[in-house]
Amino acid sequence: MSSSGTPHEHEHEFEAEYGLPEPLPAGERLLWQGSPRFLRVFVDIFHARALILWFGVIVAVRLGEQWTDGESVSDMLGTLVGLVPVFALSVGLFAFIAWLVARTSVYTLTDRRIVMRIGIVLSLTFNIPLSRVIAADVRVARDGGGDIALRLSSDDKIAYLNLWPHARPWGWSQPQPMLRGLAQVGPVSHLLRDAWQARRDAPVVAGTERLGPTNEPRGLGEPHPRMSPGRS
Repeated sequence: MSSSGTPHEHEHEFEAEYGLPEPLPAGERLLWQGSPRFLRVFVDIFHARALILWFGVIVAVRLGEQWTDGESVSDMLGTLVGLVPVFALSVGLFAFIAWLVARTSVYTLTDRRIVMRIGIVLSLTFNIPLSRVIAADVRVARDGGGDIALRLSSDDKIAYLNLWPHARPWGWSQPQPMLRGLAQVGPVSHLLRDAWQARRDAPVVAGTERLGPTNEPRGLGEPHPRMSPGRS
């Protein structure tokens, strides 16, 4: 299952397959691939609404001061001409970075692991075995999109700065990889839950990845109180 019906072009010459550093081993199945949506990255990660509101407040306050001081309409128009392009350029810069994040990020789900290819300048690939995931927290937006945060075994840790912005906000002590800005989070979370359950129930062979704790209070895909389904 892929997020697109058309073949992907290789943007990274070192990739053996799209979003993957090497071909999948024999017997491993690709379940889903996708990338963050630009608009959700811009709104959720770079706080586009708050950014635009902040700039709007600055302009309104400045115009209000001029009005109170009795300055002419031409002076107020001059203020707009001076401030609006600067603010528009700033918002445009954040939007461009959000676009780069969305374009360069690929999430891959197989029946054994989650692979995150992320990074704008320096591309990094993280392989997260499903056996090392103890739970996942799902946030669902009104349009059906959303995020999935992965809670890893306590002895597994990926540096927060290496993951950002694909990390659950404020999780510094135990960073949680996060699939962000998914177009339709429901089907992906169901695929992840089923794959995780099948992997959890699979027999463990000596010398292979050991399973994480199995006595967690919540299973994969069940909402966490701090990240329950709701509006975005």
